[in-house]
Amino acid sequence: MHKRKVAVFDIDGTIFRSSLLIELVEQLVRDGVFPKNSRRIYERAYQNWLNRNDSYEKYIGAVVSAFDRHLKGAREGDVLRAIGRVHRVHQNRVYRFTRDLVRSLKRKKYFLLAISHSPKYVLEGFAKKLGFDKVYGRFLELDAEKRFTGKTLHLDLILDKAKVLKRAVEKENLTLQGSVGVGDTESDIPFLKLVARPICFNPNSALYRAARRNKWEVVVERKDVIYKM
Repeated sequence: MHKRKVAVFDIDGTIFRSSLLIELVEQLVRDGVFPKNSRRIYERAYQNWLNRNDSYEKYIGAVVSAFDRHLKGAREGDVLRAIGRVHRVHQNRVYRFTRDLVRSLKRKKYFLLAISHSPKYVLEGFAKKLGFDKVYGRFLELDAEKRFTGKTLHLDLILDKAKVLKRAVEKENLTLQGSVGVGDTESDIPFLKLVARPICFNPNSALYRAARRNKWEVVVERKDVIYKM
């Protein structure tokens, strides 16, 4: 059987111009699913990042903490409604470079694979509308009453993006020959090492240093200009 080439993307910060998890947490607070004081968990980290006194990674880590703390007991239906609102508002808020790259690779019959540490619930609809064939994200456990338990299943797999890519290549009959990978932080380094064309898009400092060491392609999109380094 003919093996398709694979293109693997992180979503947050590489295609979407923000974080789907951040937008979901904010929507859950607005909807009253999460308490309003949820923002206290990440407000200081947000201000520190906004004022460039600390890293984005600490900010997103604090948002993850808020999500994990308040998800337990939430109804699946309430979270799905919030996700629908996030998608309606943010579906087209994407970077031009990666949007156009996705479209080009789709025309070339690449298998489009999304791997993210955000919940699969919020990733799937967003990525599918862009033409992705498969989405891997955090899989959240439900109880018999369709309420979230607060647990993430198969966490050891989803935290290792290289392992996820290898699993997808095997399960979907893909090849890494001619493959493309796009990431923006150091958590993407493991899968970028596996692909034929690694692209570091708007990289943070850790990924940028890795790109320089490995002579990987670096692309920066700022306002209406795309820089290739």
